Amino acid sequence: MIGMELRDKVTEYVKERILALRAANPGQYQNVSVVRTNSMKYIPNYFEKGQLTKMFFLFPDPHFKEKNHRRRVISLHLLDEYAYELRVGGIIYTITDVEELGEWMDSCLAGHPMFEALTEGELEADPVVELLSSATEEGQKVERNGGQTFRAVYRRISL
Repeated sequence: MIGMELRDKVTEYVKERILALRAANPGQYQNVSVVRTNSMKYIPNYFEKGQLTKMFFLFPDPHFKEKNHRRRVISLHLLDEYAYELRVGGIIYTITDVEELGEWMDSCLAGHPMFEALTEGELEADPVVELLSSATEEGQKVERNGGQTFRAVYRRISL
């Protein structure tokens, strides 16, 4: 598992957390890492076609201003890139606490021909879905403050 993050402070924090987990659990967490990079630009440099089985976009920057919507990590253009790296049957998980962004991500994924939404039954059966809102510090903060979350979970399909 590799995390890709643009912000230097966040990358350093995640590195420290990984090292702490490895120290507390010898022999575990050896397959977890983080890299400081702009995944929106360089993701094709990291992965081959169909290499990934899951992609997570957890509480991304909402870029509220319309002129900055092009900077959103989920867009029709970037979904082409993600579809290339994600194998057929792979899953994209997104979650946010910003309703407008949640609707944006859902509509982008729904409008892309290489993705289909998981059914309610599939969502209930997927153990990852339950963790989306509670496994990150941002998700825990939203939960503590009684906020809402908006998720979109889609499967990569072949044409």
